[in-house]
Amino acid sequence: MSTYSEVLSQAQSLTLEEQQQVLEVLSALIRDLETTHTQDSSQRWPRKDLDRWRGFLPKRVDALEFQLQLREEWDE
Repeated sequence: MSTYSEVLSQAQSLTLEEQQQVLEVLSALIRDLETTHTQDSSQRWPRKDLDRWRGFLPKRVDALEFQLQLREEWDE
């Protein structure tokens, strides 16, 4: 397997048109890898299950009111 410096040296010896072709192919490869990575992440953590992780307060409690009550208790 070639090292980075070997590949870079080889790329520098290519014509401008060949360098552009290599750049396009590498860009497409990276986009495909990013897409695959994003899809894998979303499959591991489905969005529909995230609601259960939203804080520890029941939905009927107003967060600001709860915070103010806590502060009043601290002041006592």
